[in-house]
Amino acid sequence: MYKFKTEPYEHQKVALEKSWQRSFYALFMEMGTGKTKVTIDTMGMLFQQGEIEAALIIAPKGVYANWHSKEIPQHMSEDVKVDSLLWEPKTTQKFQKRLIQVARGSKDSLRILIMNVEALSTKRGNQVAQDFLKLNADSFVVVDESTTIKNRQAQRTKNIIALGKQARYKRILTGSPVTKNPMDLFSQCAFLNKGMLNYDSYYAFQGRYAVVQQRKFGARSFQQITGYRNLEELNCKLEKHSHRVLKEDCLDLPDKIYMQRQVALTEEQTKAYKQMQEFALAMLDQGELSTTQSVLTQIMRLQEITCGHLRTDDGEIQPLASHRMTEMLEVISEMIGKVIIWASYVYDIEQIQQILAEKFGEDSVVTFYGATPQEERDRIVEQFQDKESPVRFFVANPKTGGYGLTLTAATNVLYYNNSYDLEIRLQSEDRAHRIGQDHHVLYVDLVSPRTVDEKIIKALKGKIDIAQQVLGEEARSWLV
Repeated sequence: MYKFKTEPYEHQKVALEKSWQRSFYALFMEMGTGKTKVTIDTMGMLFQQGEIEAALIIAPKGVYANWHSKEIPQHMSEDVKVDSLLWEPKTTQKFQKRLIQVARGSKDSLRILIMNVEALSTKRGNQVAQDFLKLNADSFVVVDESTTIKNRQAQRTKNIIALGKQARYKRILTGSPVTKNPMDLFSQCAFLNKGMLNYDSYYAFQGRYAVVQQRKFGARSFQQITGYRNLEELNCKLEKHSHRVLKEDCLDLPDKIYMQRQVALTEEQTKAYKQMQEFALAMLDQGELSTTQSVLTQIMRLQEITCGHLRTDDGEIQPLASHRMTEMLEVISEMIGKVIIWASYVYDIEQIQQILAEKFGEDSVVTFYGATPQEERDRIVEQFQDKESPVRFFVANPKTGGYGLTLTAATNVLYYNNSYDLEIRLQSEDRAHRIGQDHHVLYVDLVSPRTVDEKIIKALKGKIDIAQQVLGEEARSWLV
């Protein structure tokens, strides 16, 4: 009998009962409803039944480390011994040794290799995954946020589909399997089972569910999709092998759901971050960081770097190569409904507005910060609150928009970065979670590991008044 380490919600029990014994299955569960826990319990149950001996988990960069450090330790039954390894892009003797240990490990342990999906675009990453599955015939392969393989022509998609053929059990996880059009489904389902949709050929699938017209552009001729058809039939095929869960249907969820997405620093950011740390520590040692405000200024500079920019001494903003905007778009692609995006810096707000306008249209986004004219502010809020309005994104500074506003049209809140002021965090959270909100609200924090981002969130969770705690040795612990 499988013993849960953390008791599942009722909707998770339903998903588990429907899916755990299926050789291939899709969990189309909205972000925040717990598809990761359902999958971990599935692995544990299958291992205890002797159905699998190993698992390969493939997830985006911002998610994959959480499986290793947080999700598996938190949810896997204590009766299941786990030996897990997190993929490392750089070849080291230590990693190679651990890889062999895990791949050829004890049959008493569930051996798990966790890789980021980008690694499957590389020869080395693909070879490691192939070798791992060859050594473990009874395997379970998971593609988390499976829209990352919706492009059938991408090398990683081809590699992952090929890996799926070696697995005994397969799962795809995503809240929104269709982010562009129904054709997104083909390669995701091909990974699970090439006959799942009754079409081996993409063009046969396209011919059945899309309206295609022949077009010419100069001497070049091509087929253009102009519409879709037979979608009820397609939905019926999907329902046989998938389970759909929306936040609004889960009465057992807490009112507030919290998640983090990791954003690795680029080489340029890492270099700038280390230089700023050394500068701040030198000032601290010389006694120059003698006031709370000066320490907070250094923390702010470190946070700017994690966001992808840095203000120079003459006041100019220097952009830094960063993955944060890309990760924000990945998170948004998994969200359903309206979204509040809190960002502390004007530079970020303007960059976010520009990117969202380019991707979703000029009328999809509004901004609310210091430069927003006072006479326009009420209209902007009304636009966002209007269910019929095309405005989906409310991008704002939490100091400006975090107080007094009612933004209950949103059920998703994304923190591009965090203020170190607890009151600002609590107030900004409550713009969506207040009287008039009749749905669960999901809060997602973008966090760069081993940086001031983590320290700020840890302090906020501990309800520390940071402004009173950063002096002396406490400041050193933040800056190191």
